[in-house]
Amino acid sequence: MKFIKSEYNQFIIRQADNSDILSIKNLVFTVLREYGLKPDETGRDIDLNDIEKNYTNRNGFFGVVVDNITNQIAGTFGLYYIDKDICELRKMYLRKDLRGQGIGKFMLRSAINIAGEKSYQKIFLETISPLKEAIALYKKFGFAEVKPHEINERVNMAFELIIR
Repeated sequence: MKFIKSEYNQFIIRQADNSDILSIKNLVFTVLREYGLKPDETGRDIDLNDIEKNYTNRNGFFGVVVDNITNQIAGTFGLYYIDKDICELRKMYLRKDLRGQGIGKFMLRSAINIAGEKSYQKIFLETISPLKEAIALYKKFGFAEVKPHEINERVNMAFELIIR
């Protein structure tokens, strides 16, 4: 299992497994609702029903940010296999009380590094405009806006980052 320490020492990133599914869903769905978005366990969020099958076993990665003090999951992000060169950044969410402290940067930097270690050349992501903090972070890291594959109730923007 991969562990990445943050500069805060209170948080680590570790690879999630299926024993984390309930905690992951709780965090992801809580954040979605904060922004007025609906969780969709049989559609857009179906990948969360089997983390190992949908991420780990497909040259992807699903990371959880764990608070070393409380042992609670504080954030999530997934790198979902698209093809041998492209992964999709999915489910990057952080607890509301921890935003604005640099933890999102730690998560995104870790995601980019892991994607590179897995030999991906590009990271693609889709998002929606109310997630202003996340969009600003993506742009700060060099993600360029591209046309989304599909517009729906949870997607109206897309970005990509060339990492090789």
